[in-house]
Amino acid sequence: MSSEPKNPGVPGTGEPNPANPPEPAAQTAYTPTVDDTYGYYDDPYAYENNAVTTPALPAPQEQPANPPPPPPPSSASDDEEEPDDDEMLRMSFLEHLEELRSRLISCVTGLAVSFFVSLTFCSQLWKIVQSPATDALTQLGVNPPNLTQLTPMEAFSTVWVKLPLLTSVFLASPWILWQVWSFIAPGLYKKERRMAGPFVLVSAGLFILGGLFAYNVAFRFGLVFLLGIGRDLNITPLVSISEYFDLFVNVTLGVALVFELPVLIFFLTLLRVASPRFLLENSRYAVLAIVALAAVITPTPDIFNLLIFAVPMVALYFVGVFASYLLVLSREGRRFPWGRLLLVLAIVLGLMAAGGYVAVTRYGYKLVPQFPFLIR
Repeated sequence: MSSEPKNPGVPGTGEPNPANPPEPAAQTAYTPTVDDTYGYYDDPYAYENNAVTTPALPAPQEQPANPPPPPPPSSASDDEEEPDDDEMLRMSFLEHLEELRSRLISCVTGLAVSFFVSLTFCSQLWKIVQSPATDALTQLGVNPPNLTQLTPMEAFSTVWVKLPLLTSVFLASPWILWQVWSFIAPGLYKKERRMAGPFVLVSAGLFILGGLFAYNVAFRFGLVFLLGIGRDLNITPLVSISEYFDLFVNVTLGVALVFELPVLIFFLTLLRVASPRFLLENSRYAVLAIVALAAVITPTPDIFNLLIFAVPMVALYFVGVFASYLLVLSREGRRFPWGRLLLVLAIVLGLMAAGGYVAVTRYGYKLVPQFPFLIR
């Protein structure tokens, strides 16, 4: 028996009738097969066999009874070092120039304040500066032991301009060194920035100590030698105040800057440019360079004044080496035996005090407030 089509279509045309669309053929539902090893895959015989496969759900993963602990937080030292590394690279070139400009303005401001403060004590300061010349002329028998003014403006420019300017350099030296440290501090680590206070105190102290050494020791002995060269040739010294003050500035500032040698050596070690071993191995070349520099600074050509300049400079060099060694010990986490050093210093000072006591009580020496501190 024949079955009529459910959708005969439009008669005479063979096309389906849109008013009566054909029913869709029943299709077998297809579900991909699940394999335990490779997961889902297509079964090519699923349509032929009219097989319907129910996928097997993967077994739920068991949660561990004790979950692993979270990673430990970074230590405080790491948290401190990372901002330091970023901070060293935070400033651009133009920002560095702006920082340099502000520090220079601060230095000039400090010098200006010190200059105006020094102006109120110019008379007293000039008497202090003139004292070595007065003592030297008195020893040479020059009467009256006074300096000479050669031009009308000489006294004004020397006493009221140059002298307070020199004094302001020493008065403002801690402030200037603080500005120098503040400029280089962004390029240092946090633990290195803590040395700001010791750096300013030691640097300014050495600078002022160098000026005092030049005034009380080096300049006085050199001046007596220079003014006494022509005494046996019937030459009477006539010293102008400008020439005298220029020599005073050269010697005082030169020695004060040389006294910064330990600070320079310490910074070279801090930047890992030099090491205590290298400095000790090449100490003979350093001593030779120091003697040559002392010959340039010394105002006289005699060996005695040369030694007055060279010996403290050599001592300062080895003080800088010692400071460099302390820095290396701090980096390695070691400590210096300060107890032994203090014991040695106490013994040395005791021997010096005993020698001075014997010289005063038995050999007729007496103590004076100036170098060499013991005279007959």
